[in-house]
Amino acid sequence: MNRNNTFVAIPLFACLLSAGLPAQDAAPAPQVVTNPTNDTARLLAGMAPSADPTMVALTKESAWQQHAKYFDTAWARLEKTQISKVRNWAETNIPEAFAATGTAFYMFSGPDFLYANTFFSQASTYVLCGMEPTGAIPDVANLTPKVLGGELHSLQESLNSVMNYSFFITKKMKDDFQNHSLSGTLPVLYIFLARSGLTLTDVSYVSLDETGTPHTDATRNTKSSALGVCIHFLASGSTTKRTLYYFSTDISDGGLKRSGFLKFCQGLGPGNSCVKSASYLMHEGNFSTIRGFLLENTGTLVQDDSGIPVSFFTPEVWQMRYFGAYPGPISLFKNCNQPKLTEAYRTSHPEPLTFGIGYRHHAGESTLMVATRKPAGGNPPPPATTPTNVAAPRALIVPRAENQ
Repeated sequence: MNRNNTFVAIPLFACLLSAGLPAQDAAPAPQVVTNPTNDTARLLAGMAPSADPTMVALTKESAWQQHAKYFDTAWARLEKTQISKVRNWAETNIPEAFAATGTAFYMFSGPDFLYANTFFSQASTYVLCGMEPTGAIPDVANLTPKVLGGELHSLQESLNSVMNYSFFITKKMKDDFQNHSLSGTLPVLYIFLARSGLTLTDVSYVSLDETGTPHTDATRNTKSSALGVCIHFLASGSTTKRTLYYFSTDISDGGLKRSGFLKFCQGLGPGNSCVKSASYLMHEGNFSTIRGFLLENTGTLVQDDSGIPVSFFTPEVWQMRYFGAYPGPISLFKNCNQPKLTEAYRTSHPEPLTFGIGYRHHAGESTLMVATRKPAGGNPPPPATTPTNVAAPRALIVPRAENQ
């Protein structure tokens, strides 16, 4: 047998052997389990998506790789210099609220899930609100690489103020969250959830009727005085779904009369609350209803001086603790100075803060206070009716960052 015949005989012999054996099915290819909502959030946050081939392909683009590098660096700096310090402060100074598994309210928040989650890390339900629209549910798979690069850069710009100053700048949000393929508050909420180590499971629009009943058949264009989104998510290692609501709604006295937002919140309360960088709106009569809701439906309230004036916290109901300093409001809000708060800081010897927060965002200048409801034999009293005496509204003031 020559060399050529030898090479031919081997495959023929193998075929003869296999001919007498039963046919073997090929092993099925493993199914790829995808979670488009979570993969989209991770992609926007500069984190590698899990499995979706379309998403994975986008990570090969140089624009996304630059975005990921930017966010890795910026988030590591934010965690080290700010968030870890706020988390440690909360765990030490409000341990019960920090570990509470009920509802956390954050009025005047915009899309700032980051600080709600840092103060109240175990809440089962978060309720955020602002005037900024939700925007479309993000769909990055249909964006061209060129468009995606521009949108990712815009997101970096949108998040610059909250990552550097601890608050969103209202006027800048209005400009940043419109006229983009990735518009509104949803992309920012996605980023904060993903970078907080949480897994999004689903997202849907939700509207509230006048009775506060949520309707989950809403769309982005549904006519409602309280239109929002509902995001379900999981903590690492947990199978228990938690919920984040964000509503685009007017919470002035007039706005609340036209919506069921407070009735919806009352159904989730009582809870814990935080307020910061709120333009001192609850210092005015035309935001008395939301102020009253917080006072009557909150167990622990964490706020800076732009929230509820200290004069509304009666000593029979509230235990007050003060942290940081109170140099007074920035010049933009100079008419909102609180002499009673000045006296409280002078006489109570507040503990210093290791981080900056609010409009006075420099360490050593920030004001933070904790109001804890005193035990009174049960839950907080039932919500009060809307106040009848409402002061004339003032013009809405748009805050900006101010270096002191």
